[in-house]
Amino acid sequence: MEHITNNKIELTNIVPSIPSMGGYVLFTGIVRNINEGKIVTHLEYEAYSELANQMINSILQVCRGKWDLQFANCLHRLGTLIVGEIAVIVSTGSVHRDEAYQANRYIIDRVKHEVPIWKKEYFQDGSSEWSKGCLHDSNHE
Repeated sequence: MEHITNNKIELTNIVPSIPSMGGYVLFTGIVRNINEGKIVTHLEYEAYSELANQMINSILQVCRGKWDLQFANCLHRLGTLIVGEIAVIVSTGSVHRDEAYQANRYIIDRVKHEVPIWKKEYFQDGSSEWSKGCLHDSNHE
């Protein structure tokens, strides 16, 4: 399965039909119009797609070993994204909601901290800069 795409991500027919799945968590990362007090006009995402796909697959495999999941997926957009567009989707499903929540957070934290996907922000004042990445603490264990 490909986890990296240049195509616009839309939320249509995304919830899998799995009878044993009692909890389904869907996280979407959406391009916002402000960052650190500056007005954002758009973003550009770049990645080494082959390696990024392999790494996301590995993260999903580890996740399935940590939690009893019926479903786990991550899809990250590349290219130019405007404010309001979806940059990343992480979806997890399990018999119980707690596992789905924990697994979902685990996946997005690892993807944002480890996978070679680079984000450049463009601002209303004409400036741009590469994101410094997630600066918040995360606990992958």
